[in-house]
Amino acid sequence: MTDVERVSSLIGIISTILIIFCFYFTLTFFENLHKGDERITKQSKLAAIICLALALIVPIVYNFVF
Repeated sequence: MTDVERVSSLIGIISTILIIFCFYFTLTFFENLHKGDERITKQSKLAAIICLALALIVPIVYNFVF
């Protein structure tokens, strides 16, 4: 297995983990929205957006580099 294949596999794993975190923070957002906790709701929404953006951007950046 070459270094490029290892990095490619690692990028896939990182992207998958970030999507899982995105779903987790989305569920946390809905849970706290129901409870009425505004601070945690805003933080969860921001974390979900950041995780989804990173999950989509990391493979694109990797493709441009290699």
